[in-house]
Amino acid sequence: MISVEDLHLEFGGFELFKQISFIVNPRDRIGLVGRNGAGKSTLLKIFSGQLQPSSGRVVKPGDFRIGYLPQHMVTADGKTVMEEAVTAFDEIVGLEKRIEHLNHQLATREDYESEGYHKIIEEVTEANDRFQLLGGGNFHADIEQTLVGLGFKRSDFNRQTTEFSGGWRMRIELAKILLAKPNVFLLDEPTNHLDIESIQWLENFLKDYAGAVVLVSHDRAFLDNVTNRTVEISLGNVYDYKVSYSKYVELRKERREQQMAAYRNQQKMIQDTEEFIERFRYKATKAVQVQSRIKQLEKIDRIEIDEEDVRSLNIKFPPSPRSGNVVFEAKQMSKSYDDNLVLKDIDLTIERGNRVAFVGKNGEGKTTLARIIMQELEFNGHAKLGHNVKIGYFAQNQASLLDENATAFDIIDRIAVGDVRTKIRDILGAFMFSGEDVDKKVKVLSGGERSRLAMIRLLLEPVNFLVLDEPTNHLDMHSKDILKQALQDYDGTLLLVSHDREFLDGLVDVVYEFRDKKVKQHLGGIYEFLRRKKMDSLKELERKNNNQSTQQVVEKEEKKNDGPELSYEERKDVNRTISRLEKQLSEAEEKITSLETEIEEMDGRLANPDNEDMEQLLSTYSRKKEDLDKEMENWEKTTEELEEWNAKKTW
Repeated sequence: MISVEDLHLEFGGFELFKQISFIVNPRDRIGLVGRNGAGKSTLLKIFSGQLQPSSGRVVKPGDFRIGYLPQHMVTADGKTVMEEAVTAFDEIVGLEKRIEHLNHQLATREDYESEGYHKIIEEVTEANDRFQLLGGGNFHADIEQTLVGLGFKRSDFNRQTTEFSGGWRMRIELAKILLAKPNVFLLDEPTNHLDIESIQWLENFLKDYAGAVVLVSHDRAFLDNVTNRTVEISLGNVYDYKVSYSKYVELRKERREQQMAAYRNQQKMIQDTEEFIERFRYKATKAVQVQSRIKQLEKIDRIEIDEEDVRSLNIKFPPSPRSGNVVFEAKQMSKSYDDNLVLKDIDLTIERGNRVAFVGKNGEGKTTLARIIMQELEFNGHAKLGHNVKIGYFAQNQASLLDENATAFDIIDRIAVGDVRTKIRDILGAFMFSGEDVDKKVKVLSGGERSRLAMIRLLLEPVNFLVLDEPTNHLDMHSKDILKQALQDYDGTLLLVSHDREFLDGLVDVVYEFRDKKVKQHLGGIYEFLRRKKMDSLKELERKNNNQSTQQVVEKEEKKNDGPELSYEERKDVNRTISRLEKQLSEAEEKITSLETEIEEMDGRLANPDNEDMEQLLSTYSRKKEDLDKEMENWEKTTEELEEWNAKKTW
C-alpha cells in the first residue's frame, strides 16, 4: 500500500532518518512511537506529501487517498457544522449534480438514436455506478452518525463553526477526515480534544475500518485498543514490532537489554584496541599490528544507544497539611452562562483523602465545577471549601501566570527545597526540557512547554487538595508515568478532570459522571465505571426491547389474519429457533453473573494481595474482564436475534 524506500531526512547536518524502509499494508493499525523529537510527526507529514525527504521515496498507488489530521490545524469559517462536514463528500455532491444535469438532458432531448444521446446514457450509467460505489445514497446518515459519535448534538448541526471552541472545531476536521473514507488515516494525537465516550467511539470506528491506520498518540489505552503493529523511531532508525503498544514495551525492553550487552562488549573491545595501539604505537616490531588495529577501529560500525529515560527518578509531593474531614461541599448548586444552564441543583461532597475523577462529554460542566471549587466563578445555591483546605490547581491558563522573564530552571529553583534542589535538571528533563531548553526564558516557550513547566511547579508545592484539569494533554508517556507515580504517593485529596483512562486507572476510587446538567456518583475506579456504563446501556436496551415486545404483541393481534399463514413445519422451525436462542440467552446471563462474581472476588484479593502471585493474579483478572466483555456482546446479539424471531411468530 505505502512503501517507504531508503528514506533519508537531514536538518542542518542532523540526520532525523537514516535510510529507513518499511511497508504499510492495507489493514495495518500502526502506532508510531519514539522519544519526543524522534520524527513521528515529521514522518506523517512526509506520508501526506507536506514534506519532502532529502533522499529516498514514499511510493503510493496512483488513486491512493490519504486522510491526515495534524496536531494543529487551521480551520475555515463561514459554514455550519453540517455544511462543513458535507465538504468531505465533494465528489459525491459533484456526481449528484452531474447525474441531475445528464438526466435533464435525456428528458429534454428527442434524438434517441443519435450517438450523442447514447453517449449521455453511458455517462449517466458510469456516474451512477461511481455514486453507488462511494455510498452516495447514505452519506447524510454517515455524517449524522459520525458527528454524534464524536460528541455533537443534533441541535449543533446548524450552528456556525465559529460558535465552537478550538477543540470542537478539531472534531469537525476529524469528522471530515473519517467521512472521506481514505485508504489510510494519518492521525497525530487524535484524542487530545476528545472525551472518554468519543475516544471509545473512535476506537471502534478505527478497529472496524477497511483501510489502514497510522497514528501518533500518548494515550496507552487508545494505542492498545486500536493498533496491531508498533513502529519505533530511534536514532534515525526504525524498529518494527508486529504487536500492540503494551506488548511492544515488553519486547523493546528485551531488545534494549540485548543492545546494551552488545554495546558494552563493543566498548570493551574498542577500549582494549585503543590501549594496544597506545602501548605499542612507537615500537617498530609492533608497527604492522598497530596499523591493523587502527584500520579495524575505523571499520567498526559503532552501536548507538538511544538515551534512556531516567526511570529511577522519583518525584514526591511534599507532605500535605491536614484539612477538615469535608474538603468541598455543594448543595442545590447551579451555574448558568447567560441563558445557558450548565449545572442544575448539584449535590456533591468531597471528603479528605478522596481520589475523584470528573468525566463526561466536553461542555457538560466538568471544568466549570472545577473553577467553582477554585472560587473563580459565581453560582447559585450553596458551595464551600472545608477547613484549612489549601488547593493546588492545574489548568491550561496556569501556564500564563508564570514569570515570562524567568528561565525554566529559575521557575523550579524558586520553589524547590531540600534534596529536590539537586535534581532540578533531572526533573526538567523528565518533563521534556533537555539541554538548552532548561535555560530558555518562559516568554519563548510554546504553550505545551509552559503547561509542563506549570505542572512541575505544582509537583513541588505543599497543598492538601489537588485539582488537575486535563493534566496529561502535553505530556509524553514517560512524563505521564512520573506524574502518575507522584499522584499515587500523594497523601492529600485528589480531583482529576481527564479523558485518559490509563492515567486515571489506579489513581481514583470515585467517578463523578457529568450528563444533562447533573452529576452522578459512581464508586470504584475508571474501568469499573466504564464496565458498569456498558451494562447500564444493555439494561436500557433490555427495557426498550421489553417495550417493543409489548407493542409487537399488539401489532401481531391486529395483523393476525393479514398475509399468508405459515405451514406447520415452518412454525415448528420458528419455535425451535426461539427455544434455542432463549437457552443461549439464559446461558449468557449465567456466565455474566458468574464472571462478575469472580471479578468482584478478585478485586478484593487485589486490594489485599497477601501471599499472592501478583503477575498471575493480574493476568487472570485481565482475562476475566475480556471474557466478561465478550459475554456481554454475545448477550446483546442474542437478544436482538431473539427479538427478530419473536416478530415472525404471528400465531
